[in-house]
Amino acid sequence: MNMPNLHQELAEMTSAEDFLNYFAIPFDTHIVEVNRLHILQRFRDYLKKTQAEERSDYAHCLEQAYQDFVHSDALTEKVFKVFHRHSGETRIAVTDIGRRT
Repeated sequence: MNMPNLHQELAEMTSAEDFLNYFAIPFDTHIVEVNRLHILQRFRDYLKKTQAEERSDYAHCLEQAYQDFVHSDALTEKVFKVFHRHSGETRIAVTDIGRRT
C-alpha cells in the first residue's frame, strides 16, 4: 500500500478503536475507553519522532502508544500539557498584569 492511500484511509478513522482494528492490534476495551485520547496523542507523537514511512512503522508506533497505557496511566505518562502544570500554581503572563477583561 502506498503512503497516499494509507494517509487517506487513516484520515477517515474516527476513534482509537478504528486505528487499533485497522492495524490488527489486539486491545483491552477498558484501557482504550479510559485512555483513548492519550493513546492517539502518543501515537501522533511517536509518528513525528520516528518519521514513519511504512505501514509497519505506523503499526509499531500505535502498538507502542497503546502499550504505554497498558503498563502505566495518563497521570504518569503526562501526554497533554495540562499534566505538566505544577499543582497549586497559577501563572499569569507579565503582559496580562493590569489588563482589564
